[in-house]
Amino acid sequence: MPVWSVVLVVALVGLVSAGVGGTIGAQLGLSNGDGGQTSAPSLNNPPPTGAPSRPPDTIAGVAQRVSPSVVSIQASGPGLSGNGSGFVIADDHVVTNNHVSSALQRKGIEVVYSDGHTSGAKVVGAAPSSDLAVLKLDDPIDVEALEFGDSDQVTVGDQVIAIGAPLGLAGTVTTGIISAVDRPVTVGEEGEETFISALQTDAAINPGNSGGPLVDEQGRVIGVNSAIATMGGMAGEQTGSIGLGFAIPSTQTERVVNELIENGDIRPAVIGAVLDMRYGQGGAPIVTDEQAGGDAVIPDGPADKAGLKAGDLIVEFDGQKVADATELRLLLSQKQPGDKVEVGYERDGKKRTTTITLGAAKD
Repeated sequence: MPVWSVVLVVALVGLVSAGVGGTIGAQLGLSNGDGGQTSAPSLNNPPPTGAPSRPPDTIAGVAQRVSPSVVSIQASGPGLSGNGSGFVIADDHVVTNNHVSSALQRKGIEVVYSDGHTSGAKVVGAAPSSDLAVLKLDDPIDVEALEFGDSDQVTVGDQVIAIGAPLGLAGTVTTGIISAVDRPVTVGEEGEETFISALQTDAAINPGNSGGPLVDEQGRVIGVNSAIATMGGMAGEQTGSIGLGFAIPSTQTERVVNELIENGDIRPAVIGAVLDMRYGQGGAPIVTDEQAGGDAVIPDGPADKAGLKAGDLIVEFDGQKVADATELRLLLSQKQPGDKVEVGYERDGKKRTTTITLGAAKD
């Protein structure tokens, strides 16, 4: 019997040209929810005109209440325009992916509500390291702001609903379950990677869903749809859902969004050392000075102050075992500058521990 090999390619749920249906830049590269919230948000969006109403605790009922607050995002200039998705939060802000807003920003960004109303929008803050961006609407209409849920309380098997504009088809609703949590996903080209400890779902997500909400059965946003895994294909070939979608958890999203609204950008937490991203034998090694072409440990930086040195192998971070440098980057993405973290490392074959105060990435 032949042995079939399957190549899974994690790819951004790229923008889609409404005119040709092709993927634009589809190289792929994730807040503190209210854990005490158990009831449905007080969404007052009425059902679409002529549509039969459904009980609020059904999939149809959630979709009817949430959909008016989900928008399509497209270029406002002439010619072919790509599209992505987003959702309205408080004070007429819209949350979306950075890879959506950055691709459209030069032509100007236009937001389209489910009733066809359009509004210009400007980027008030973007975080490429988290693949998140926040827009401010120029001409908003009165829809209910969506609320963030607590993705830390999500578990495998929970039912979820994805809403967005896949392939330019605005207002598309798909449903499924949470297939996995804390799924390490690395997307983007070398030097511009986004590291996501993602929610994995089998709800159908396709190009154009980027930036749209993944909501729970109460209509709370527990994730921002951002990436899919696809079967390997020819370069430039259109890809679609195979039941492996990834969303940035709301716990990370809400924290980043609040910082973007307040400051316009974020400064990710760093340890102040150069890691060997190719090492695959367990742990995240700090490269040698020769490999770094200079100081592998930044003088007077967080790692230096904690006593770490070039060549040390980091094996634990904040009580969690570290499989490789990618996993360490994922764990770092969930922290903030100034956090104190216990780090386990090996030097000359001996296990040691230290406490590191994380620094902020430089501009």
